Parts: sequence; structure tokens; C-alpha cells
Amino acid sequence: MTTIEALLNKRWIVKSEEKELYYQVKDEAGRYKKLFNEKLGYHIIVNPYLIKLEKMPAKAEAWMGIEEFSEKIHYVFLCLILMFLEDKEAGEQFVLSQLTEYIQAKYEEERIDWTLFSNRRHLVKVIKFCDKNHMIKVNDGSEDSFVSDFEGDVLYENTGISKYLMKNFTQNILTFSNAEDFAASEWIDVNEDRGIIRRQRVYRRLLISMGVYKEGEEDEDFAYIKNYRNMVEEDFQTLMEAELQVYKTSAYLVLGENCNIGRTFPTENTLSDIILLCNAVFNEKVENGEIPLQVDESAKIPILQFQSIIEECRQRYRSGWIKSYREKTSSEFYAIVKEYMEHNGFITIDERHDAILLRPVMGKVIGKYPKDFTLEGDTNE
Repeated sequence: MTTIEALLNKRWIVKSEEKELYYQVKDEAGRYKKLFNEKLGYHIIVNPYLIKLEKMPAKAEAWMGIEEFSEKIHYVFLCLILMFLEDKEAGEQFVLSQLTEYIQAKYEEERIDWTLFSNRRHLVKVIKFCDKNHMIKVNDGSEDSFVSDFEGDVLYENTGISKYLMKNFTQNILTFSNAEDFAASEWIDVNEDRGIIRRQRVYRRLLISMGVYKEGEEDEDFAYIKNYRNMVEEDFQTLMEAELQVYKTSAYLVLGENCNIGRTFPTENTLSDIILLCNAVFNEKVENGEIPLQVDESAKIPILQFQSIIEECRQRYRSGWIKSYREKTSSEFYAIVKEYMEHNGFITIDERHDAILLRPVMGKVIGKYPKDFTLEGDTNE
């Protein structure tokens, strides 16, 4: 793994767990420190315990968050665990019952009842996330005993690195009331220099988002990309094998075949293939006039029409899919595809108008089976 891949792909590199990679990145990180700092506003933390590139988005998107978490309570428990560990020294031991008592005392929304299986299951999911990321380690026992019985106990050790999970804020976040306040605080340290803010925002959007779309004639972010596209592409090529593609109303950072940076699309699984096929069907509808494009090359269609086109794709191509997707019902298939497309930035759901906004990237990444594909095609599992 290269230094850039390690910095961008990993949450952090813990010395005790990946000593060789730790020293590799420590020796080479200085070469990229200035570029990360000036162009993206990202800081590289290097200390005797870990190395971490603090990666922040330009704006929140649907796919962001902790992949293992699916409920709000997971994030609440994580914050409470971080507070609990903050008061403990590295190497200090504690038992699970101490943590559960702490959470009960600090959680003011409601009283947490550990006799409820669901509460225990939610907490264990978060604890396993902390263990996986080396913020704590199990010295004796298993969380499974707690899931089965609320009196089950486990002995843990605090590793001391949990304090680096959260970003350090220069403002008092207790004064924040919404997500926009957190986003705005990100730019305080650049002394409100609009040029620096715009540059870092653009580079973050290109690096992290599926695409950057022009939002009106006065969109300064998109204007920056068009005016400085060669410089922007050269900067990214310093970090990775990539090409910047700029169109009339959208721009994309397209990674090379040998570039292994972050989450990419498509991946090597059937669901990615299905999305490519669905995109192709939507593209056909645009070309034959069934779906009219807006000025920004996006399209808004009723949810029922969107669902109908997804079903058309299923009927047309499902004989080429593995058994688990061939046998899904229409509603099951639709739910999976819709969630994936929203999660990855292909669509935006407008619930107020019962509509789906199709993003321009859907026309850039499409897939088709060979011409000799038939409904009796390959059904190997």
C-alpha cells in the first residue's frame, strides 16, 4: 500500500497494529503535507501512537457516516463512549458495567433500559466498532454474554487513541444548532479568505463526491474548475492516477485503473453491474425523449415513473444476474437499487413532490450486455 493510499483509505494508521506501514507513512508524509494543507485544508496528524489525515467533506452527502451504523442511537452511544474514555489514561482498564452505568447517567433523552435486548444489541455494535478501530481492546470476556444477559460483563482496556476520532473544533460547538453551523466552522481557521475557501471546497468536492454540478450561472465553484482545470488536474495527478473531466454543467475526477483510492464506482459486484444497466436504460429514455433534461442536464421524474423504469431493467436483464438478485421480488429489487443510487449520489429524492432527481453522472457511467445476450443468458451463480 502506498503512502497516499494509506492516508486516504484508512481512518488512521495505528503504530501498535501496523508498525511497518506506520514508519513508511511517517517517513513519506512530509512530501504531501503542504499539498494536502494548501489545496484541501487537510492536516496530517503524526504522533507516537498513530498517523491520521483529517478528511473533511465540503458538504454532507447521503453516503457519509459510519458504515456499520444504521440508527441514530449508534452515534449517541459512540459519543458517550468517547466521553467515558476521555477521563481514562491509556492502558487503564474498565469493565462493561462501568460503561453502561455511565451511559445511563449521561443520556438525558430517556432512561436506557439494559434489560431490553435492542439496547444491548445497539451498544454492542458500537463497542465492536471501537474495538475494530483500536480505541479499546478486550482483555477478558465477550460482548456476546452481554447481548444474551444484561448482567454479562467484559474487561476492556483503553488504548488512548479515541481522543483522535473527533475533529478538534476552534469554536464552542455547544453554540451550534444545526449541521450548517458545523460546516461553517470548518473555514474559520482560514481567516475568511474567500479564495482559499473556494479552492479547498472545490478540491474536496472533486475528491470525495461522485460529481460536481453547476448550480446556476453564478456558481463560483464550477467556474473555478473550468478556469483552472489544468492546474487542478496536475495537483491531483501529484497524488494519484486521475483525469479531470469537465463538461458543460458537471465535472468528475476519474481514477485510473491502477488507482486504489477510497470508495469508487463501479465495484466488482453484481449490484454495481445492475446500476450500470439501469443507468443505460434511463439514458435510452432521455435519448428518445421520454425523459426531458433540465438546463443543468439533470432530470426530475415522478417516483412512479422511476420505479417503472427500474422494473423494466429488472425484466430485461435479470436472467444474467446471480440467483440472489434473480429471485428478488419487484419491491425488494426496487428498494435495494433506489437505496444504492441515492447513497452513491446518482439520484436525489424529492419527497415533498413525490419525485426523483436524476443526476448527470447517470449518463456518464452506463453498462450494456453484449449484443448476443438473450433472456436465456448466463445464469451461473
